[in-house]
Amino acid sequence: MEVRAKKALGQHFLTDRKVARAIVDSLSGGLPALEVGPGMGVLSQYLLQRDDIDLRLVEIDSESVAYLLTHFPDIQGKLIEADFLKLSLEELFPEKFNIIGNFPYNISSQIFFKILDHKDSIPEVVCMIQKEVAERIAEPPGSKTYGILSVLLQAWYDIEYLFTVGPGAFAPPPKVQSAVIRLRRNTRTDLGVDEKLFRTVVKTAFGQRRKTLRNSLKPLLGGEKKTEDPTFDLRPERLGVEDFISLTRELTR
Repeated sequence: MEVRAKKALGQHFLTDRKVARAIVDSLSGGLPALEVGPGMGVLSQYLLQRDDIDLRLVEIDSESVAYLLTHFPDIQGKLIEADFLKLSLEELFPEKFNIIGNFPYNISSQIFFKILDHKDSIPEVVCMIQKEVAERIAEPPGSKTYGILSVLLQAWYDIEYLFTVGPGAFAPPPKVQSAVIRLRRNTRTDLGVDEKLFRTVVKTAFGQRRKTLRNSLKPLLGGEKKTEDPTFDLRPERLGVEDFISLTRELTR
């Protein structure tokens, strides 16, 4: 029995066992872990072998759930058939936990936004995503691919680009390169500004990334005095996390 890859779910099943083991070996132990989208269990088989991880798995595809329960009896009681984006993480993990998975490429950004919403409970994430998205997240300021997720994730996590994975490691092969990254929670406990406004500033700025901040942030500017800062003459990709924090603080004066 094989699981049919479903385009609507963005499924490309990893088949390269060496890559799978390398991904699993990249995750720290000592905390419970949630595998997102286990599919046919290529990561799960190695995660289940680790006695330093209390594993839970969430899978939306009923065909994959049936496959996992048939081929991996140890998953019984650990597997949740649900949509990760709708899952109540607080109920499942009252304490801190890590996340691992080959994220479906079509919802990877939404997964990261949910991780950000639970950042104080998730100290580490190891995941495979589209290479372009991985580079964007890990890029420093100044790059053309640096964007909203780069700033928001880098505000709270140290990000490592671990390795690239070619299309041949999957069935069916995707049309893009993939990459594995690791996010580890940094020591920041507070931005020093309203976090909701910070997100709004970042999203608004990159929503019109070709414009200077003076123009893109006009809806958020409360007066001419606030536009005197020379930072407003820059484009958003030039600003790091601390710059965006300062910008947010400037907008509240």
